[in-house]
Amino acid sequence: MNAFLDRLAPGTFVRSPANPDWGLGQVQSAIGDKVTVNFEHRGKLVLNLAAAPLVVVDTPGSEGANT
Repeated sequence: MNAFLDRLAPGTFVRSPANPDWGLGQVQSAIGDKVTVNFEHRGKLVLNLAAAPLVVVDTPGSEGANT
């Protein structure tokens, strides 16, 4: 899991698969398995990655884009 935590640097965009209504989130900080994320429809949350896994999104507009 350390490799995944390395990808959760501040500024990284993420989504919560268990809570898609939260929208796109941006990592504010990551310490151990605790990550603070500011979600567009839920606000700032501190999440335990063991209980609330996240998926890294390459860029905010990359999902569903027609190429």
